[in-house]
This record gives sequence, structure tokens and C-alpha cells, in this order.
Amino acid sequence: MQGRTLEELGLAVAPRDEPLSYPGMWPDESGLLAGDRMLPLDEQDTYEGRVPVLAVGSNACPGQLRHKMAESGITSPIPMVKARVTGLDVGVSAHVSLMGYVSASPFKARGTVRELFLTWLDAEQLAVIDASEGVASPTGAYGRAWLPSSDVRVEPELDCGRPLPGTYVYVNRRGVLHGGNRAPRRHRDQHSLLTELLVSTPRLRELFGDTPEEFCARARFDRRLCARGTRLFAEEKLVVASGLEPYVR
Repeated sequence: MQGRTLEELGLAVAPRDEPLSYPGMWPDESGLLAGDRMLPLDEQDTYEGRVPVLAVGSNACPGQLRHKMAESGITSPIPMVKARVTGLDVGVSAHVSLMGYVSASPFKARGTVRELFLTWLDAEQLAVIDASEGVASPTGAYGRAWLPSSDVRVEPELDCGRPLPGTYVYVNRRGVLHGGNRAPRRHRDQHSLLTELLVSTPRLRELFGDTPEEFCARARFDRRLCARGTRLFAEEKLVVASGLEPYVR
């Protein structure tokens, strides 16, 4: 099928390879990620044996997902479905990722409506994403949370938009960053986000340099520096709770 490869669709770049591209390009429509192709999704497809996982950052980027699955030898396709989400917004994780960026994490936001992607994962795929988010590690950045529909409403655009009974999402264990008023800061493009953080936090510049490019280059794969930057967020009192902590397993 011509015109359906990730490269042809402009979806191939993985933020883990190009940190300033975080969260990466998301598809324009629901689809089936099958290797290096993004295929149309049949509304009649069933997701038996799969669980819904809401993507708020690079897990909605096919290039990033392809990379994660390929590392573990997983070749099964992943349905990616657009959904209308009420009661949740996308904030900034209170940690510096080893990949060289500051990633996204959800926070509770009553009445807020966002269009996000649901990934429907089988057991093997879920294990891969859990591992990439550090779910099983005591020092991992994220915990996996189950959000019931009574608190966060998720309406997939397929299946007539009927709300799900609930969905999983990854919540940063350290909380999210605020924007100066103790309210969670919304995640923006990585270049703008890092520029704002570096301008407003002199101690961050001492560690990571003056520009987003320097930040990414210094942070990338430097475990000690990333840990130091993560501690600095807390020391500078830039961190607030996401409101989703009670849902984490």
C-alpha cells in the first residue's frame, strides 16, 4: 500500500533519537501501526485480549512506538484510536529523561477536554511500554494508573464514541511542574519548554547550559546529571502533585 510508511507520512522520527522533537509527530487520524506502516483502522476491528492505554506524550508517536517494539522483537500491530478525553490535561514531568528531554505526564483537570490517542496493547506490548516507563522499578519515573470513567471520561472516535469504562495511563511518580502559580504547567513543544525552564532557573543553566540544544546534549544518557536535574526541580519548589497519584497501582 503506497503512501502508508511512517517515512512517507512524516511519522518516522523518534524523540529518543531527536530529543527536541519530543513528543514527536502524532497521526492525523486513527490507524493501525504495523511495523513501519500506518494502515487504516477498520471500525469493525475488535480488541479482545488488549487493554486501552492513554498516550499523552511520545507513546502517541508511531516512530517512538516502533522503536520500542523493535528493541524487544515485538512485531504485532498496535491500534491507535483518537479519543475525546474529559477531566485530564497534559503536564510536564518533574524529571529529566535519560533520552535528553523533559517528558509529558497527565494531571487531573476537571472539565478540561483534550483530543488524545488510545493505544490498545496486548500483554507483550504492555510489558514493553511498562518497562520503558519504569513501572516495575522502585526508581522508575512512572506508575501505571487505572482511571475509571466516573473520574475521567474517554470517548473513542470509533465505536460510535461510546465512553470506555476506564483506561490506563502513565503517571509520573514525582509529580508535575507548575508554572509559578502552583497550578500544573501544560506541556508545550520541547524547544519552548526548555527555553522557559532555562531562562527562569539559573541553577538549571549551570547544569545543562544556556540553550535547549545544550540541555539535550548534556542530559542525553548521563544518568547522574539527569538525576541531579530531577532533584533540582524539587529543590527549587517547582513541583506539584498531579492529582492522579491515588489511581496508581
